[in-house]
Order: sequence, then C-alpha cells, then structure tokens
Amino acid sequence: MKKIAIFGSGFGSNAENICLFFAKSPDIKVVFIGTNNKDAFIVNRAKKLGIPLVIFSKIELNHFNELYKKLVGEEVDYIILAGFLLKLPEKMIKKYSDKIINLHPSLLPKHGGKGMYGNNVHKAVIDAHEAESGITIHLVNKKYDDGKILFQKKCLVSSNETVFTLAKKINKLEQLFFPKIIKTYILK
Repeated sequence: MKKIAIFGSGFGSNAENICLFFAKSPDIKVVFIGTNNKDAFIVNRAKKLGIPLVIFSKIELNHFNELYKKLVGEEVDYIILAGFLLKLPEKMIKKYSDKIINLHPSLLPKHGGKGMYGNNVHKAVIDAHEAESGITIHLVNKKYDDGKILFQKKCLVSSNETVFTLAKKINKLEQLFFPKIIKTYILK
C-alpha cells in the first residue's frame, strides 16, 4: 500500500475530495493532512474526516528536520499539494524527487509562478482575455509551477466570465480529475 500526505493552506476542498476518494482504497491511504495555517478551514476538514493533522510553521518547513521525521515515521511515499501556498525547501524536493504532486488552477506554463494561486490566477486569465483555462497537475521541482506536467484539462472562458464563475469551472475539473490522476501516477 502506498501512503500519501496532503499539504494545504486554505479551504481544503481538494484535500477532502482526495481523502474521500481514497477512503476505501486497498492501494492508497492518506496518513495525514499537513498545513502551515492553523486557522485554515482545512483543519476543520481533517478533524471532520478523522484524518491526523500536522501543523507546522514556515521555519519548520524550511528546516525540514522534524517534518521529515514525521513523513518517515508515517512511511509517506508521496506528498500531494492541494492548495499549499509555501515554496517547498530543496531538501524536501530532493528527498521526494518525482513524488510530490501539485495542482495548479491554470494551463501551465501560463499564469504560474510566485503569487499565482486561487483567484489571483483566475483574474490573470480573465485580464489576459484568454479563450480557455483549466487545470494542470504536475510534479514539483525547485521552481514554482515548473515541474513535469502529468495532466491538463481545459475549459472555455466566456466573454462575460467573472473570477467567481471561472473558479467554479476550475473547481469542478479539480474535483473530477485530481484524485484520479494521483491514483494513475502512483500506481503506474
């Protein structure tokens, strides 16, 4: 059985969706949810789901010693970033090379990089008058949103699109495809 940890910083809808998707899986188990934001709604979701929660600071993430011990102790094989906003330290990326999967709410390489998350991305897509947007599921490397692309799915951006309506379209794609692509990649 492969074990995964999910890292998130915000609302946690994708984290919850992944947990529910793998809840009865004989092949993949979510062993904990990690967050750098003790006030984020993802904390409530972890408690509601009965998934162990690990809260860590940016300093603890960057030093990576204690967090690495936790990952090793739980025998974590893969780390899933589901709305996690901090850049991962190089030590972590090296230890989990090709085993950290991220979800980005645009068609990379467009609208990626530092500060490009959530509604910031949707606003940038609309402001650029893009005809389409979508999701990108990719591996994590040293640069923001630059790792090998595993999957992309497009959606149309209408002429009267708002940040809110585009966010809804993107979230539907995230909910539908992210757990499936995680499963496909891990069990390849």
